[in-house]
Amino acid sequence: MTISLGLVGAGQFSGHFAKLFKLHPGVSLVYVTDVLPARALELCEQEGLAGTFTDFDALLASDVDAVAIFTQRWTHGPLVVKALHAGKHVYSAVPMAISEQEIADIISAVKETGLTYMMGETSYYNPATIYARGKQIEGAFGRVFYSEGDYVHDMDLGFYEAYQYSGGENWRRTASYPPMLYPTHSVGGVLGAIPGHAVSVSCIGIKDDRGDGVFDREVSMFDNDFSNASALFELNDGGVMRINEMRRVGYPSHIRESRFRFFGTEASFEQLAQVSVWQDKHKVHDISAALETKATMSPDDPALANVAPALRDAFVSGLSEVHDAGRLPAEFRGAPSGHEGSHQFLVDDFVVAVNSETMPPVNAWVAARFTMPGVIAHQSALQGGQRLLVPDFGDAPQPGQLTLTPVAGA
Repeated sequence: MTISLGLVGAGQFSGHFAKLFKLHPGVSLVYVTDVLPARALELCEQEGLAGTFTDFDALLASDVDAVAIFTQRWTHGPLVVKALHAGKHVYSAVPMAISEQEIADIISAVKETGLTYMMGETSYYNPATIYARGKQIEGAFGRVFYSEGDYVHDMDLGFYEAYQYSGGENWRRTASYPPMLYPTHSVGGVLGAIPGHAVSVSCIGIKDDRGDGVFDREVSMFDNDFSNASALFELNDGGVMRINEMRRVGYPSHIRESRFRFFGTEASFEQLAQVSVWQDKHKVHDISAALETKATMSPDDPALANVAPALRDAFVSGLSEVHDAGRLPAEFRGAPSGHEGSHQFLVDDFVVAVNSETMPPVNAWVAARFTMPGVIAHQSALQGGQRLLVPDFGDAPQPGQLTLTPVAGA
């Protein structure tokens, strides 16, 4: 069984996924559409795709089985709901949405349609998260009572170029995007490893002082002047999760843009840019080699624009020792897998879920738990750190509780 799929957005991020979807044996045809038709045509020719559509509506009116949304980060929610109601399975780049209502609308649409929704959160397959998830399952941590997730992606390391590419003359309006509304690379890496979800939060936003027109409330379409934000969450099991979203930070995010820490009653895990350690009550174990991967960035990431061609592969190809490469299609061997080896696994998760009528790991309910904490954290920051409750939509339905829709014509 195979599916046909349409990419929505032909920007810098979607090219890598176009390649992987086309390679996957569970996908028959890949199309693309973009608000700039020339970009769609260029990607189509570059990757040898099946064709282009004039716009999103034309794609939804076609007989493709699924769509993969790679548009600007604040646009995902409404596009996802529209696609589900048009009868399409949906893969969406992060974040899931930017408001509580948009998240609720996606949950409702998945329930109503029985279609597959998946958020492509890269941290779920970050080597650190995979390692910690395994230790949690083994019970090696004991009780995890404190955890941290940091997304340390400085504006100077790729984001200026990315926003200029996507935003045109008025790019500063969108470059001011609130850090906590892009929370899944930090939250997802923590909650992707340990069970549970956030129930309350207090967040402090740090106002920017660079003075370059970015994070300027008078310019920002989001009325935002926070460039960094730190949030402390209470989890449903009584534990604590601290999340940092940083856009002005002296950190080599081209080496590692997300990092994690977990402290349990029996053991702990800590990560720096190039060092990772597992610690029990007696010894420190350097596990850096097991988590090392060349796959830290997409090959199209603008931060690589000035990197010598001979060095680019060091950033975009390869898996770590903890990745289960054996579960991937043979067709993926040798293909890039950006964001620390995650891309191939995300594509495979979605295609397998649609074709087998099963729930993907980062389904709508999990995606909500990765996204909602940041939405409420930003509200807390706007209220001076007031502690707010984090809504929760519950666990994903168990097999049989939600009737999943098969691929059309299958």
